[in-house]
Amino acid sequence: IGVTVHRRADAIGILVLAGIAVGTVLGLTTHSARLVMIEGSVPTGVFGLACLGSLWARRPLMFHFALEFIGPDSPKGREFDGLWQYEGFRHAFRNLTAVWGLAYLLEAAARIIIVEHTSTGIALVISKVMPLAVTAVLAAWTVAYSTYQKRKGERLAATMERSEAHGAGPNG
Repeated sequence: IGVTVHRRADAIGILVLAGIAVGTVLGLTTHSARLVMIEGSVPTGVFGLACLGSLWARRPLMFHFALEFIGPDSPKGREFDGLWQYEGFRHAFRNLTAVWGLAYLLEAAARIIIVEHTSTGIALVISKVMPLAVTAVLAAWTVAYSTYQKRKGERLAATMERSEAHGAGPNG
């Protein structure tokens, strides 16, 4: 619907649909519960790799997700996009993206190990709960880290304002 209405694909929606489709096909063709549970780690691992790979792009993946969440065509979205000019803002989003990428790669690996080395029942419970727990921890960390970085940026801006007001100018 988003592609039709907005002429723009939603990356998260595509990832979720692809995961559902692959899991359904694997479940119907192999009848292997373990393979279906392991397959659930593929989108998680791909997302982790995409995050880490995007660190070499002009703007990292988590910046794009944040911008999509805010609304790129909204006044807040345009203001948010304009913040990219600041080194501290860029650094914060590169850190966010690296942490999310590493966490999702570790989650995918842990789930595969758990599926391979525990009973199907335990593996099923863990494979359902672990993604929620990891995402909740990452979301809480992201809010705390973002709040810290925002306050740090506000303090820096206030310091620069005071320096300029006292005649020091932007270059000292």
